[in-house]
Amino acid sequence: MARVKGGMKAKRRHNRVLKLAKGYRGARSKQYRVAKQSVMRALATSYRGRKEKKRQFRRLWIARINAGARLNGISYSKFMYGLKLAGVEMNRKMLSEMAINDADGFAKLAELAKSKVA
Repeated sequence: MARVKGGMKAKRRHNRVLKLAKGYRGARSKQYRVAKQSVMRALATSYRGRKEKKRQFRRLWIARINAGARLNGISYSKFMYGLKLAGVEMNRKMLSEMAINDADGFAKLAELAKSKVA
């Protein structure tokens, strides 16, 4: 069997990595070995960042709900527990939107939660 050299495949692989490294500074966008390291790190960081973004948004929603609940004289944990007892199934994203944009509706939910907890 004849020997096959890997020139075409290596070139394709190098170009794929260099294309991902486009816009990086200096050798990071020009040299394959350096670009490969930068791209690997960037892909790992972006994966981690996508997971972290979800955590950060949840923290933001909880902070907003807590602020709205305390304006209505109840803590966040008691508010959420009261809603659970009342059978209100709203996610934190919607509750935080209500706390910002619909203060009257949020106040009614707070009263409902207070009555269920007490």
